[in-house]
Amino acid sequence: MDNLSAFIAGLGFWNWLILALVLLVFELMLPGVYFLWLGVAAAVVGGAVWLVDMSWQWQVALFALLSIASVILSRQLLNKPGMEDTDEPNLNKRAHQNIGRVAVLIDPIKGGRGRINLGDTFWHVKGPELPADTEVKIVGVDGSVLEVVPVEAKG
Repeated sequence: MDNLSAFIAGLGFWNWLILALVLLVFELMLPGVYFLWLGVAAAVVGGAVWLVDMSWQWQVALFALLSIASVILSRQLLNKPGMEDTDEPNLNKRAHQNIGRVAVLIDPIKGGRGRINLGDTFWHVKGPELPADTEVKIVGVDGSVLEVVPVEAKG
């Protein structure tokens, strides 16, 4: 146990800066903005360790505190009312863009599942039991599965 404590105590500010760099690379590779704030917290701890000699326990505590504070602050700043208002609310919600459209079943709906073709994409659908070649209207979305109902015959 003493070896582990000595190893951790020997970690200097360079390790925090490397951790910050790794977290910022994660931010570039993965969706979301949380790794950015964790990387900033690690960089701040690295700077603090460079300026002030502190035990590894204080370093970890400072990192945890800064990480939590930066994530909470970023959520408050990024989730301001009115920021989500747009003239294209479904721009990045491809499945939601199909609500209201009419399509023809390629595969029958059996056991609640079937398939349609919209443009150049095949979509899995769920709805009541229906044979292939039935016109259906998309009324909702469940994940990436479109919810459909049969189009009533005009007559």
